[in-house]
Formats: sequence, C-alpha cells, structure tokens
Amino acid sequence: MSAPPPDTLPTHVVAQTTFDALARARGGTEAVALLRRGQLSKRLLLTLALRRSLHPDAGFEGPYQRLSRMHREDPARWQETMLHPYLDEGLARALAETVRGGRPDLAWFGELVDGGPAALSGPHVLSTECDGAVLRLRLADHGPFRAVHGHRPCDAQTADEIGHWQGLLDGAWRILVRRHPWHADALAACLSTLTPLPPAPGGTSVSSAARRAYGAVALSPPGDPVLLALTLVHEFLHVQLGALLDLVPLHGPVSAARYHVPWRPDPRPLDALLQGTYAHLGVCDFWHTERDTAPPDPRAEHEYLTWHGHTRGAVDTLLGSGDLLPAGRRFTEGMRRALTRSGGDTGQP
Repeated sequence: MSAPPPDTLPTHVVAQTTFDALARARGGTEAVALLRRGQLSKRLLLTLALRRSLHPDAGFEGPYQRLSRMHREDPARWQETMLHPYLDEGLARALAETVRGGRPDLAWFGELVDGGPAALSGPHVLSTECDGAVLRLRLADHGPFRAVHGHRPCDAQTADEIGHWQGLLDGAWRILVRRHPWHADALAACLSTLTPLPPAPGGTSVSSAARRAYGAVALSPPGDPVLLALTLVHEFLHVQLGALLDLVPLHGPVSAARYHVPWRPDPRPLDALLQGTYAHLGVCDFWHTERDTAPPDPRAEHEYLTWHGHTRGAVDTLLGSGDLLPAGRRFTEGMRRALTRSGGDTGQP
C-alpha cells in the first residue's frame, strides 16, 4: 500500500448512463461497485496524507505497514478494513488534529488493522436470507466515531435486543427482496453496518446516514419490518448520494442561502435539500410499490401521495435555486422524470 506515483492514481469515471440511473435511484450493483472504488481511493489518500503528517514515533507506522502487507497478501480483508464505515471519519479527525499541531490518539487504527471490524465495532453480525439473496450487517454497538451520525449511539446490545433486531431485519429483507428487488440488490452491496440508536423522546424511531460513514446506517428499532425496509432504502440513498458527491460535484460551495423544505419547519442549505430530496425519491418509490401489494399496506396510499407531493416540490425548489452545477441540474431533472413518469411512478429498472 505504498504511495503510488501521481501519474498512476486511479481515475474514476461515472458513465452518463450510470449517472442517469443513479439519479432515478436505479444505479444497481454496478453503480455501487463504482462508488465503492471511489471510497477506497478516498480512504487510501487520507491514510497516505496522515502518514506523511505524523512523526515516525506517533504509533501509526506499525499498523500502516501491517495494512500494507494485508493489501499484498489478503486483498479481500484489506478492502473490508479500508471500507469500515468509520475509518473515513477517524482518519479525517486525526489529520485535522495533526494540522493543528496536536498528536492524535491512533490506538483505534491499530485495533481495526489487527482485529478487523469486530475489534472496532463489536462482534455481533445480523445475517438474513430470502430466496437466495443475503444481507449481512454488523451491529455496531461499540467503538469510536459512531456519534458522527448526529445522535448518541446505544451501548452494548443485550441478547434480547439483538434478537429483536434480527427479527425485524428478517421481515424487512423479505419485503425488500420480494417487492423491491432493485433496492435490495444495491443496498446489500453497499451497506455493511447498522449502528443502533435510542429512540427520540416519546419513543419515535430515528435514523441517520453520515457523509463520512459510507456503508453505515444508524437507527432505532422501527415499529415493524415494513418501516425498517423503508428506512434502509431511505438511508441507503443518503449513503449513495454522499459517495457520488465525492466523485462528481453537483452544486457549488455551500452558501448562506436557505431553502424551504416541505418535510421540515426550518429552511435548509442547498446540500441538505438535495440529500433529503434524493432520499425521499426512494420513499415515494417504496410506498408506490407497497400500494400494489396484496393486500396493500393501509398506510401506502396516504404516504405515497404525501411524499410524492413533498418531493416534487423539493425538486422544483432545487431546479429554481440557481446553485446547481450542470451535473446537478441533470441529476435533479432525472429525479423529476422519475417522479412524473406514469403519473408519479418511479418505475422498475
């Protein structure tokens, strides 16, 4: 894993067909593979930058050399290590501290390199299968950087809590595989980690994805498997858009401008509006499909009509903002076409 010379750094090209498929939330596993490669490059560059900024006795060199050997001898394990969701945040914080003249605590990096994801995030893995399709998510109830999701994460989960998560995931995965297979394939290829959160006051379920936590979703247990399936789709799309933004800028620098968001009482900056709109494109898609189940979910019609209206309004706000770059305008127009096709049907691939 020694630093490649500048002229051999990989170039990641997002083909127009892939970009347009991503815009309508139909990128599939091919797009996920591209975005994962982008994340690997990003994390490699962060690792190299941190190594160069540290004194040799800072405690980073030993784990770095072991990671380099892993890259040569066990590429699959190296990739799993480099794609640990919280490596990005940890490296970025450590690099920022060195720039400020500090000496970051890097014990967590050695734990990840030597012990893998289980050493850093806990040993529990939720695994579920339906019709040959498998979803595996590490239940991250230990470790640093989980607060990057903006919520206080839960401590170690009890056996009963783990069993409850497993039951919800079994039901959610059946729903996704049998009724939303285009989302099931993509999110199973992208997501690796579920970070449990306590519910909001009053017991309301909360969920979050973070720009520097590719592959992770954080949430409290929802009320039923349908809602877990919906949440996984919603947060997966946040994760996917964040990874795309690391490769293709869609808007200019964040400014002081704030925009109305139909699902929030407070105006939001453009980047937050774009993220929310894209995730809610998946919400519309999900409830549109649920209307056609037998028997249909009693919530589906109301939820679909509500979120379709909200999302269409948000798309119009984005297109009228004047702050989208040409790629961002094309992406947002793709979202609009997905919403309006067949009377609002986001459609199958």
